[in-house]
Amino acid sequence: MAIAVAAATGTVTAAGRQPAGRAQAASDTLRLPFETYTLPNGLTVILSPDKTTPTVAVNVWYKVGSKNEVVGRTGFAHLFEHVMFTGSGNVPYGLHDKLTEGVGGSNNGTTNNDRTTYYETVPSNYLESALWLEADRMGYLLDTLDLAKLNAQRDIVKNERRQSVDNQPYGRAGEILTHATYPAGHPYSWDVIGSMTDLSAASEEDVKSFFRLYYAPNNAYLSIVGDFDPAQTKAWVMKYFGEVPRGKPISRPKVDPVTLQTEKRLVFEDRVQVPRLYVQWPTVGENSDDRFALDVLGTILAGPRTARITKALVYDEQSAASVNVFQSTNEDVGEFLLMITPRPGHALTNLEAAADAIIERLKTEGPTAEEIQKATAGEELSFVRSLESNLGKAFRLSDGAGYHSDAGYFRTEYKKTLSVTADDVKRVANRYLTRGRVVLSIVPTGKIDQAAKPDQSTRVTEYDEKKPEGVK
Repeated sequence: MAIAVAAATGTVTAAGRQPAGRAQAASDTLRLPFETYTLPNGLTVILSPDKTTPTVAVNVWYKVGSKNEVVGRTGFAHLFEHVMFTGSGNVPYGLHDKLTEGVGGSNNGTTNNDRTTYYETVPSNYLESALWLEADRMGYLLDTLDLAKLNAQRDIVKNERRQSVDNQPYGRAGEILTHATYPAGHPYSWDVIGSMTDLSAASEEDVKSFFRLYYAPNNAYLSIVGDFDPAQTKAWVMKYFGEVPRGKPISRPKVDPVTLQTEKRLVFEDRVQVPRLYVQWPTVGENSDDRFALDVLGTILAGPRTARITKALVYDEQSAASVNVFQSTNEDVGEFLLMITPRPGHALTNLEAAADAIIERLKTEGPTAEEIQKATAGEELSFVRSLESNLGKAFRLSDGAGYHSDAGYFRTEYKKTLSVTADDVKRVANRYLTRGRVVLSIVPTGKIDQAAKPDQSTRVTEYDEKKPEGVK
């Protein structure tokens, strides 16, 4: 596998793994062709031409997610992910799909705590159409948004919650862990999908005011990657986006770091056949270099057959059916999560103790050089693979610009990923994997005794999705 890209600052090729001490050389080698400029209305534009295939990806990245909502008005960011596909001032419902999927392309959107992004991949000769579609919904979505449309999307979001959370085995784990990890009112304490109570209560004007503030060009990043002519594309960008007015200044929420002083133990009864254990520690966000070592730590503990917890519990003892460990990094905060699903006849209490013992040993001894080499090799492969497609490149460029004010931040990220040492991993394991954590057991209904340390666990009962009962 190789990625060959011509950058505005030089033409280079990145392929395969680098020798020891390779971090700086690799960072200098891995480049994409891009230039960045800003329209008078504040829209940041990132252009990255690549003639490899006759396709082009368009990504519009808005710096708004669930953390920009307020208590009592949650779910708006995710709601607009749906509303944005219902048509706009000059684009009737259905035309967006016709001009993307209908010509062999694709389109979609996603929302998380920090940003909402909309994207298309289309044949190169449909680039102008894609830009027009995105500009029209940025500038003229509210021209056609009425209460009937809004109510229809509210119902769709509610059904999405039923499918992905309420009626999904283990589906409530994420929100229970979130509510237990973050204090009430913290910008990361509610779920991206939002409160159905809040969405039902929101007025049409509430929703439109949210759009006017956050879906403005000065709060957006437009990345275009693929087979296009830069001069012609700049003209199209100005033609379609240049007339969209700048929005009002945005006040960002204050996000305090979170630490837990003690262990919280919870148990939730669900319509499942097999219990499952979740252990979550609060960690760090995008601006902390510790996240790179935490990523490597997760790979050392679980995933590959030789990873420590996977090897011990899944293969050697065969007490667990599966083990997952990973760092989730948001812009301002992060979480390190361990999940264990047992094999029949094996208790969560014993699996928790076994996993804790493995983690404690790593905290004492640190990882081996071989473990670091294997883990960073896996991280490097994932990183480079994320740049294989035009759309993957567009995401990287937009994330860099949106989170770090640098579309070329991928170079720094790549370098820091490869620079993680055994000492770094040992340090972050000791700093973050403490007794200040949330331990959640999800068990079959009526079988509280299958929880890890059930006598020490607080039962989480049926609840309003804003705050499960039993979660302090």
